[in-house]
Amino acid sequence: MARAASRGGSLAVWLTLAAVVVVLDQFTKQLILGHYRLGDSTTVTSFFNVVRAHNTGAAFSFLAGAGGWQRWFFIVLALAVAGFIVWLLRAHPGQKLFAFSLSMILGGAVGNVIDRLLHGYVVDFLDFHWPFLAPLFHHGHFPAFNLADAAITAGAIGLMLDELLRVRRGR
Repeated sequence: MARAASRGGSLAVWLTLAAVVVVLDQFTKQLILGHYRLGDSTTVTSFFNVVRAHNTGAAFSFLAGAGGWQRWFFIVLALAVAGFIVWLLRAHPGQKLFAFSLSMILGGAVGNVIDRLLHGYVVDFLDFHWPFLAPLFHHGHFPAFNLADAAITAGAIGLMLDELLRVRRGR
């Protein structure tokens, strides 16, 4: 275990990365909460706006209208996942891509849990829109998201890439 940790890092490195994600996520959300009212929007480019949106559900507002119980469900689920991720990070700190990916997911999950605990919803503010998305999303606007969501997505992509590389090495 010590040799693996020296090759790729230690648990502290990966938890620090997750903490950086949480801090950046919360900082950007505080900027939005301090400068935007719900529904406000600023056009940045022809395909990107900064907005203030609240999401009481999960990805793509899944269960957003469920009546309130989903807040606690998502908090408990995210905390359980966070515990499992920390356990995995302790077991595999030397697997760089795997641990990096898990750290991104951990930081994103904790960032969104903080929102749910403080506000009862997750603050979203990144709004990308393209005409080719119009058949899938209202006026081509991909659902608004935040840095925590972006970190979770990057982590999920990293985990898929790590698995593909692992399978390829096994051949």
